[in-house]
Amino acid sequence: MFQGKTNQSQGTPNTFISNRINHGTIVEGTIESDGDIRVEGVIRGTMRTSAKVAVGPTGLIEGDVHCKSADVEGRITGDLEVAEVLTLKSTAIVEGNIYTAKIVIENGAHFDGICNMGAKEKETKVHHGQKQLEEAAI
Repeated sequence: MFQGKTNQSQGTPNTFISNRINHGTIVEGTIESDGDIRVEGVIRGTMRTSAKVAVGPTGLIEGDVHCKSADVEGRITGDLEVAEVLTLKSTAIVEGNIYTAKIVIENGAHFDGICNMGAKEKETKVHHGQKQLEEAAI
């Protein structure tokens, strides 16, 4: 009676995953996701996603962020690794280093750290090359 029917929802991957940390919520530890993450609360730890991170005006991240793209209106204390575009809105406060392909900084945003355009691996290769040149000069 049930043998001929198949459940089409099984085996079909979700094409859109959204996660939200609401105001008044505190999360401690590492967060890993394949979907977008919106932060209105507090995260203490490392965040990794292959999608977008949005930090709202009440959002606070105390730790490193690794993502595809990011919009920041709140505060981040830690390094940001953004594969594509990082947007710092006028209310954003970032205390940490930034590694991104592209960056948009609105008037009023605060940033305290070093901004590296391009992939983090490229920067590491440059440092190794400089070290070799410095050693050769000695």
